[in-house]
This record gives sequence, structure tokens and C-alpha cells, in this order.
Amino acid sequence: MTGQALAHGDMHGKAPAAKKEQKEWGIAGDAKSVNRTITLVMDDAMRFTPNAITVKQGETIRFVVQNKGKLMHEMVIGTRAELDAHAAMMVKFPNMEHDEPYMAHVSAGKKSNLIWTFNKAGEFDFACLIAGHYQAGMTGKITVAAR
Repeated sequence: MTGQALAHGDMHGKAPAAKKEQKEWGIAGDAKSVNRTITLVMDDAMRFTPNAITVKQGETIRFVVQNKGKLMHEMVIGTRAELDAHAAMMVKFPNMEHDEPYMAHVSAGKKSNLIWTFNKAGEFDFACLIAGHYQAGMTGKITVAAR
């Protein structure tokens, strides 16, 4: 997590800067390297559809993250430990700004793109970390199959 502290709402609708920082769950991808597109729907029932995704190690995925709800939602990719820690911070500081290439913040009725390269095999997670959403079960799994 970065030390940014802008208002959470100030960044919505803006594309995150593509920081090429290697994470345990991969690295920011480039549009020209996309292997396939996966549409992910978020709703006010605090669910993702689909909530389980399988990709191959090395694949670059364009997630089209669609918010069919009336509330702001987001998709944040990470490990369970990272998401747990970030969710706890969001409860304490609900207006905390976070803007990383593994996050997509989507206003009600809108959609956004998130491009990510899964260059490490393993089991990873994604979630909406808006206060209360994660706690209500707005989570999913990403399985990255080894080459």
C-alpha cells in the first residue's frame, strides 16, 4: 500500500498510472499485450460475477469491471493477507485514497478496465475494499495455473 492520502472520491473515473512494480500476484500489464478479456460484474448484493477466475501464468488479462449497482464498488487484486490489511485500513479511514494498477474503482452504473499480467503461479484474491463491502463477502479468487 502506498502512502497516498487523497480523498477516496477524487480519483474515480481516472485511469491509474501504470506503475510497473512486481507484486506477489503479478505486475501491471500493457494493453498491447492483452491475451484475453474477462468481464467482471459487481452489484449491491456485495458480489462479483464471476467470483472465481482461472488464468495461465504469463497471461495478461484485461478485466472489464462493470458496476451494475447504485453504490460505488471496486476490484482490488492481491493476497488474502494484503486485502485483509487494506480492508481494515479502509474501515478506519473510509475516505483513504488508493490508486494502484491492480485496482479499479467504478462508479454506479459505469465500467472500467484493469490490465494485469499474472507472471507468478498461485492462488490470489480480489475484493471490494470499500468499508463494509469486504466484510459483507464481496470477494473472489484467482487461480494462476503454472506454465
